[in-house]
Amino acid sequence: MTTLTTSIIPEKQTFAKVNRPRRLNYEAICVFVSTGFFLDQDTYWTNEVCLTPASKHQIDSNGHLINSTPWFEWHYNPKDWTFDQVLEAYIDLLTSITKTQVKDHPVVLPLSGGLDSRSQALVLSELNNPVLAYSYSFQNGYPEHRISKKIADTCGFEFEEHFITEGYLWNVIDDLAKINKCYSEFTHARQMAIFNDLKQYQGVMSLGHWGDVLFDRGAPDTVTEETIVPYLLKKMVKEKGFELGQKLWDVWGLEGDFRSYLIARIEAILSKINISNTSAKVRAFKTMQWAHRWTSTNLSVFEAAKPVTLPYYHDDMCKFICSVPERYLADRKLQIAHLRRNTALASITWHANKPFNLLNYKYNKVPYNLPSRIVGKTTRQLSEMMGKPYIQRNWELQFLGKENESHMRSFLCSSQFESFIPKAVTSYFYEQFKHDDAINYAHPLSMLLTLALFRKQNNL
Repeated sequence: MTTLTTSIIPEKQTFAKVNRPRRLNYEAICVFVSTGFFLDQDTYWTNEVCLTPASKHQIDSNGHLINSTPWFEWHYNPKDWTFDQVLEAYIDLLTSITKTQVKDHPVVLPLSGGLDSRSQALVLSELNNPVLAYSYSFQNGYPEHRISKKIADTCGFEFEEHFITEGYLWNVIDDLAKINKCYSEFTHARQMAIFNDLKQYQGVMSLGHWGDVLFDRGAPDTVTEETIVPYLLKKMVKEKGFELGQKLWDVWGLEGDFRSYLIARIEAILSKINISNTSAKVRAFKTMQWAHRWTSTNLSVFEAAKPVTLPYYHDDMCKFICSVPERYLADRKLQIAHLRRNTALASITWHANKPFNLLNYKYNKVPYNLPSRIVGKTTRQLSEMMGKPYIQRNWELQFLGKENESHMRSFLCSSQFESFIPKAVTSYFYEQFKHDDAINYAHPLSMLLTLALFRKQNNL
């Protein structure tokens, strides 16, 4: 017998067998296509589970799960701290975790125009490790790499820029399916476009994933205990993804009502979180579900290329969050205050509030942001007129156009896939994507592609 201990936020999904008949877990797949991730312990199979976070699991010699015992439970016990005391504690913790994780290795730092990687950059700039930063932007999209380069230059890091190009997905999709085991759709892991470059970099990779969730409000103050479930449904479920989940529920002849089933699952998970503060409770739910089953799945691409470190995933960081008053976590206050200690870094554009920065982002409202909004709209219109649509999402580069369509149809229109997902379902969603609402139907189309690769992997 073996004992496996999972972290509060596991860096990867670990699977074990259970003593049930082996069949496809159709109910779980319906939820998966609706949200983009599997809930709780669900997998594609009824006789297999994903080990829960923050638990000790006993596994027998045949790989079967015997039992699981939690060693940590999310809670909310805020200390009577001033903001400055919390800020110092946060900076000290982020610095100590980073030092421990990167040791004396060279560091590879993916940089964006946001706050998490910029916070890492500030910490790393005060250490002695050589740092190579890199960033990528969409081909014919917003040049976010320019923000990243300014951050790297300010910190004295070497920097490389990359571009996510049209149609790269079809050259790597089989490899990506093997890496993430089809537990996430394929356009989120943009790093796969530069996978060979990542493998060539020297050192350990320092990733800022989940900082934006831990260091922000979990839910608005208006969300109450009675409205948590509707709030989570709105955040979790993609409208057209739910439509796909509902259609599959019906064609597979599953018992009961899909919406009621999904609500019951969410309620069951929430009932195990003993937190009265709704914002902290929602953050805990997100971390137990999204971080483990979605974010960590997409981390698998980085892990396939380089050793990774994740300061915001660290157990001590999660425990720290449980002690911080919600009012200090809301609106990214701690991260902003930390970054404002370096005026040069704080003065660089914050992508979420472009063209404003961390010193003046509160002016990102009418009438102050009208000039930038007009310039942005004009730029997009001119790009369209020149026959170069302005790209904001990866699927636009991977799904649109005749060549991409040809690749997509090779997966979705095969007779083998039709034996798994009825042709009528696939055709409906593809036609809706092509002729009705590409933005919203891109999600179910991507989920169908994911299921097509899953079928191919498992010879269904």
